[in-house]
Amino acid sequence: MARARSRPTVPELTPRSPARPWTRALGLCAVVLLGAWLGLLAVGDVRVPVGPMNTTMTLRPSATGGTKINISPLGALHLDSHTAPLRLDVNVDQLDPERSRALVDHPERLSGLQNEVAHDVGHGTLDLAARSAAAVVTGATALGLAVYRRPRPALTAGGLALTLLAASGVSAWATWKPGSVLEPRFSGLLSSAPSVVGNARSIVTEFDVYQQELARLVTNVTKLYDATSTLPAYQPDPTTVRVLHVSDIHLNPASWKIIASLVEQYKVNVIVDSGDTMDHGTAAENGFLDPVADLGAPYLWVRGNHDSALTQQYLQDIKNVRVLDDGRAVTVAGLRFAGIGDPQFTPDRSTVPGSAGTQEAAGDALAAALRAQKAAGTPVDVAVVHEPSAARRTDGEVPMVLSGHLHHPETEVLKKGTRLRIEGSTGGSGLRAVEGKYPDPIQASILYFDRDTRRLQAWDEIELGGLGLTTAEVSRHLPKENQPGATPSTTPGTNPPTAPGTPPTPSAPTP
Repeated sequence: MARARSRPTVPELTPRSPARPWTRALGLCAVVLLGAWLGLLAVGDVRVPVGPMNTTMTLRPSATGGTKINISPLGALHLDSHTAPLRLDVNVDQLDPERSRALVDHPERLSGLQNEVAHDVGHGTLDLAARSAAAVVTGATALGLAVYRRPRPALTAGGLALTLLAASGVSAWATWKPGSVLEPRFSGLLSSAPSVVGNARSIVTEFDVYQQELARLVTNVTKLYDATSTLPAYQPDPTTVRVLHVSDIHLNPASWKIIASLVEQYKVNVIVDSGDTMDHGTAAENGFLDPVADLGAPYLWVRGNHDSALTQQYLQDIKNVRVLDDGRAVTVAGLRFAGIGDPQFTPDRSTVPGSAGTQEAAGDALAAALRAQKAAGTPVDVAVVHEPSAARRTDGEVPMVLSGHLHHPETEVLKKGTRLRIEGSTGGSGLRAVEGKYPDPIQASILYFDRDTRRLQAWDEIELGGLGLTTAEVSRHLPKENQPGATPSTTPGTNPPTAPGTPPTPSAPTP
């Protein structure tokens, strides 16, 4: 009998372990995000006529949100309009000649422009939302099919992308800040045209109507395009006192040309320098100060820790300079200023043992002088020191105190209501500009004061690229009491509002 053939043994295959749930989830998230982003890049924009302009509106992924209005070739406006993982980009493609000419020929149509702009923006936003929804769903679904090759996970990716977009929209709606149009940041050539959002007085009096400000923005952009080769000069309100705050020039000769340009462009009434104009305070450096005489505005100065007694004496002999020291007050351009020089002279050292106590003592001396001025019925409007630690000692004795020293700008309302404004380095930190990886920027501020009440109305922060750079940015800020819906309040040392032309009366400090 033939032996039965034995069947070869087949080794049993070991079943593959299923992928871990978190790995699958991470992969799906990556597909959703990448697919949604690709979809937005491909088709997620709409062309919308806004007033006299043709624009393209686009949603882009962003960590901070906000709105960016690109006005080529003039530059861009950045608005802190909302907080969401999406940024709204509005590109002004071109000016429609017929609609622009109609506005120029019939200026009465500007009265209804705000309604037209609001309608156009609303219509464009709805179109953009619908197109973006289709874009993210299509992009995520298509990528899901390419990765998984099965319809179910692909459709899941599309649904998650739509959910993510909806959640981002809800976040943008919940955090929407229409008042952001009042505080734009300018870049490019627009940084030289802050009038695109109106002057300080018009911002304060017209802030409550967002549509009007939006129309003003569009109208002025129309004028910019119509000018073609030149930008309109900034037209300040004639009753506004404009103060240019500079600090920490540190022997940078380029600073004088920048300051002179700002004085001319903004029609500055007075320049305030909060110290460290020099580096070592030697007599050999004094010639650096000669251009101060030709800046075109009164120059108020306090001594910094890099400025010597020789520096102070030299400046006192320049005709348009007023040195502020020992708390003595001077009145310039309708505002009353008082200051005190830095008690230390440290040209080669940033700190000295015991310096904090010395600075606080100087601040206390200035605060005492401010109290004496109020008691005499001549309250000071602006105090000036170099060190912020000294400035803080004046809290409650003056509406505003200016300082420098830190080489970067800060603004803070102190506990008793005094506003502290710390200026950056208008010299781009001088010779120190090349010590870091990137050069320090050149910074200054324009402060707008009401001539009658002597209250701060707004301020512009100006930042220019440092050594070798050609960038420029201007951002406008409003005090909290001038924000939409705020109730005017009396700050330390200020006078209550009066009718135009009525002399202000002294008031007691706020407790």
